[in-house]
Amino acid sequence: MNEWRYCDLVADHVRHLAPYQPGKPMAELERELGLTSIIKLASNENPLGPSPHALEVLATLRGELALYPDGNGFELKTALNAHYPLGLDYFILGNGSNDILDLVARTFLGPGTSAVYAQYGFAVYPIATQTMGAQGIEVPALEFGHDLPAMIRAIRPDTRVLFIANPNNPTGTFLPGEDLRAGLRQIPPEVVVVLDEAYTEYLPDDQRYDPVAWLDEFPNLLICRTFSKAYGLAGLRVGFGMGDPQLIALLNRVRQPFNVSVPGLRAASAALGDRGFLERTRTLNAQGRRFLEEAFDSFGASYIPSFGNFITVAVGQGRKIYDQLLRQGVIVRPLDAYGLPHHLRVSIGTQSENQRFIEALTPLLIARTSVSAMAV
Repeated sequence: MNEWRYCDLVADHVRHLAPYQPGKPMAELERELGLTSIIKLASNENPLGPSPHALEVLATLRGELALYPDGNGFELKTALNAHYPLGLDYFILGNGSNDILDLVARTFLGPGTSAVYAQYGFAVYPIATQTMGAQGIEVPALEFGHDLPAMIRAIRPDTRVLFIANPNNPTGTFLPGEDLRAGLRQIPPEVVVVLDEAYTEYLPDDQRYDPVAWLDEFPNLLICRTFSKAYGLAGLRVGFGMGDPQLIALLNRVRQPFNVSVPGLRAASAALGDRGFLERTRTLNAQGRRFLEEAFDSFGASYIPSFGNFITVAVGQGRKIYDQLLRQGVIVRPLDAYGLPHHLRVSIGTQSENQRFIEALTPLLIARTSVSAMAV
């Protein structure tokens, strides 16, 4: 009996694709190690949970769950319109902001085209590019962040998309708004610039900028945001993009119908107006970031200054330290897949979660330092 080799039936660019690796779920660690007390600081989720406004709405949806959602997302787009000074046709909704990134790739990329992104940038950019058979142009990082002038120089005649994450995941680096706007003026209008702002709500007030006001100047700009991080709705998968209506109309041609669920649409609409929850989230994050930075400083661990809700820290053998933390019920994110094998990314949690992480990490780093000293 002949056996099908299904890998021979797909294009080379799909066969050689490495899938995205999400953070380890808590339930999986419970099954593997039999642990009952686990904290997850691997996926940059909001430690406060969802907005209370969203929870109130979700409790009322029993009668709507058997119905298809509004495929146009009128309620959420109207809520976004009240938040941002844009017409409804400037918005597109997605199953998380990852969905928007995928829509861009499906719309503008294909064989014979290319996309530009930064080294240590979000893993979805090269995956989405390769999925479409396009060539990825990875530009070396500058101090773990985007070297925007070099990225602009890397643009070729076949380049259709340039991805920028600001703040960047997984390194937490940030491009000031004035530098970003100056760079946009140098990018050809036929190149779609995807400004991925999944962590923009965590920026301190003195670093905040308003790219929405730039859309008239840059019709090739698409701003992507999410309800998964600061709004605490990662499990509902809701993201949105903002851009010129002609650009949005093209993305809608390839968008799946009903790509955002009824609970997602309703909860996101409610969460968007919960300014008090957003401020509590930002305050907790700033306090937790200071705590972790001070702890890293105290035992001499090098870290990348972060503008998000996570910190990337150098620990030596990243995968080994990650495994040792897992055995203590602490889930963080190893970064060897990003080309950072000596680093871990830790999400900023509650004070008790941050404290437990540091208590688990400290003896591991002390032991590493002792072994290094003995080797010398």
